[in-house]
Amino acid sequence: MNILETIIQAQGGSLVRQLAGALDVDERSIQNAIGQVVPALSRGIQRNAATEAGFSGLADALAKGNHQRYLEQPETLAEPAAQLEGNAILGHVFGSKDVSRNVAGAAAKETGIDAGIIKKLLPLLAPVVMGALSSRASSSELSTSQGEITSFLDFDKDGSAIDDILDMARRFF
Repeated sequence: MNILETIIQAQGGSLVRQLAGALDVDERSIQNAIGQVVPALSRGIQRNAATEAGFSGLADALAKGNHQRYLEQPETLAEPAAQLEGNAILGHVFGSKDVSRNVAGAAAKETGIDAGIIKKLLPLLAPVVMGALSSRASSSELSTSQGEITSFLDFDKDGSAIDDILDMARRFF
């Protein structure tokens, strides 16, 4: 199972239901938004993991972050700590709020969902993406080496995960 499938199917779809309820948007719209946002988050993670310092920080976050709880217990996304953690992750992944705003704007344009809702989704989805990575790492499907994480995001092994993530999104939407 790939990262997008892991998120969409988490707890039988209850993660999507939780996000839809929290943002007062229908589930199909949230799935579309997730399909737009996960590739951007994955590209940011891949870019960060390409440097030794970035990879070290990612491996540390995967080992110590307890992000899997967001996949296993989606209701924890309603806790204020989830949004704070998500904003911190976005800061590491994107580097600036401008990038987050650009991602939200692009996703809004593609999905028709208000950019304000996408901006609220981003910090909730960031720890979920980390939870999916953490789940893979702990299940022995993925070791926490730099090459393995990049490989997890690059399914066709062409050196770029972007096309693979977009292909995942197309299968769902």
